[in-house]
Amino acid sequence: MAEVVTLADKRAIEGAMPWAERAPATTLYECICRAADRFPDRPAVSFQLTSGPGDAAETLSWAELRAEVTRTANMLRALGVGEGDTVAYLLPNATETVLTLLGGAVAGIVNPVNPLLEAEQIGGILKATNAKVLVTLKSMPKTDVAQKAAEALKLAPNVETVIEVDLKRYLKPPKSWIVSLIRPKMPKDRPQRILDFTEEKARHRSDALDFPDATGDRVAAYFHTGGTTGLPKVAQHRYSGFVYNGWVAHELLFTENDVLLCPLPLFHVFAAYAVMMAAVASGGHVVLPTPQGYRGDGVFDNFWKLIERWGVTFLVTVPTAVSALMQRKVDADVSTLKTAISGSAALPVELYTRFRDATGVEIMEGYGLTEATCLVACNPYHGEKRIGSIGLPLPYTDVRILHCAEDGTVEKECETDEVGEICVRNPGVYAGRTYVEGHRNAGLFADGEWLRTGDLGRVDAQGYIWITGRAKDIIIRSGHNIDPAVIEEALMAHPAVAFVGAIGQPDPRTGEMPCAYVELVAGGQVNTEQLLRHARETIPEHAAIPKYVEIVDELPKTAVGKILKNELRKCAIARVYSDALAAADIPAGVPEVYEDPKRGLVARVIRRQDGSDVDGRVAECLGHFTLPWEWKD
Repeated sequence: MAEVVTLADKRAIEGAMPWAERAPATTLYECICRAADRFPDRPAVSFQLTSGPGDAAETLSWAELRAEVTRTANMLRALGVGEGDTVAYLLPNATETVLTLLGGAVAGIVNPVNPLLEAEQIGGILKATNAKVLVTLKSMPKTDVAQKAAEALKLAPNVETVIEVDLKRYLKPPKSWIVSLIRPKMPKDRPQRILDFTEEKARHRSDALDFPDATGDRVAAYFHTGGTTGLPKVAQHRYSGFVYNGWVAHELLFTENDVLLCPLPLFHVFAAYAVMMAAVASGGHVVLPTPQGYRGDGVFDNFWKLIERWGVTFLVTVPTAVSALMQRKVDADVSTLKTAISGSAALPVELYTRFRDATGVEIMEGYGLTEATCLVACNPYHGEKRIGSIGLPLPYTDVRILHCAEDGTVEKECETDEVGEICVRNPGVYAGRTYVEGHRNAGLFADGEWLRTGDLGRVDAQGYIWITGRAKDIIIRSGHNIDPAVIEEALMAHPAVAFVGAIGQPDPRTGEMPCAYVELVAGGQVNTEQLLRHARETIPEHAAIPKYVEIVDELPKTAVGKILKNELRKCAIARVYSDALAAADIPAGVPEVYEDPKRGLVARVIRRQDGSDVDGRVAECLGHFTLPWEWKD
């Protein structure tokens, strides 16, 4: 394990040998076999259907995981999934989800799909990826995944086979009997071939693949961009991205003795690569608590006891989960916990401090994105953790801060602490071919090889990266991307509306929440409650429905009529911060927000009475948000 404390340590690793010589394997199956050969009897994956610290759990060793992945890959290949064919899965977390993720990428191209999306979106993804096989849930009480799958399949006639995972197998009588009695009925006229995952998998050998493993790097996964409204973009990931993400996590953090608690969904790159591939590379142990992870019944209430039960050393989390955890007392022995890794959104200072004080553990903030097969940067485990920064670029990852033309031509490379677009190059970036649809790659790469992330940021003198905003208008709510155009189009459909500007307003739990500013047509008669009701009725994804709508006399626009989103963001920050101070009965307010060349948008706070008590209360209150603030002289 390498110790990276500074940027010089990262460069020393890179200088020792090129990535092509250091890469431990070429294919995913090689990686799995290496782990199984080195640690055959050590635990690889554990899954609890329910969240109690003493509840039943299923654990596979590394030897068993290799055998079951081999069976799964052989099953899929027998169903016609070749290297260029897609096997999609619409599943919550379970042992079968891990097997489908890994086995699907060995046999063909695996395509994880978010079960929280609407059926129309799911069907669009299945069609866009030309999925041949769909692995999903068998109908179960308290979940509509099977019903969504059935609706989505009507839009994707390319799917030939549906393989059903029956969660009933994790239950014992009398619960298993009750499930059989109350299981929701499914249509009998489904045109696809319907198979049972466990029964079909058992027909195939576990000691070796029935087909030759890939001989080189290839596309092995399609991941759609997180939680988008409308048809998401689909990114292509190669084996080299799988291998790199696993290697860097093992090189810097994990060994076979580590236990990673992962309540994040396996349809997201954070769980699939930063956790699952980290375990494959290191031989560590992944624990999946309940199918819904953090959303599962009792998970937050039992969380600290689960850490004690499994001897968890690393916690993988997001700011919304940290916020929920800090509302529960640490009621168990968490002394095995070394650190927590947080991603998906910036972590408020107040949350960082509260977590550290409650657990004795510091949170490492990091950064990754679907388009780069995940990992890009992280605060160093052994080095200085700069709160609010996403840390140092990882070994074999290069970051440039650039100003680019629309077509990707580099107009300027930024100096130290100068803000520009964060552009990335590493083994997880598929230069020129990131998205399945070729036209989406136009202008995506600076100088043809540096992925333009769409995030604005700067790099300080020590190499730490700071995100200051976004070059594009995407709203990011708890790590899910929301296209503001969908909100704007829905509200524009109202006859009283002339113009709409949708943005993300600050939120202490989710990072951002969608909100909309509306200008009415001359004589238009509508109120905000009616507009919110219209939004709820016309926006298909719940996460995209605006939390706040404001009607204004006129939206700020350029000379050619383009809405100035940054001016709306300033209004939203001032309003949200002022409301938070008022709700806490703090005599202070935010009269203005300005744009700082290093920090992005900064709120200026005024005191309405003097006193150190006011200063401390303001710092605590606004510390729950991620955007910076300062006192107005």
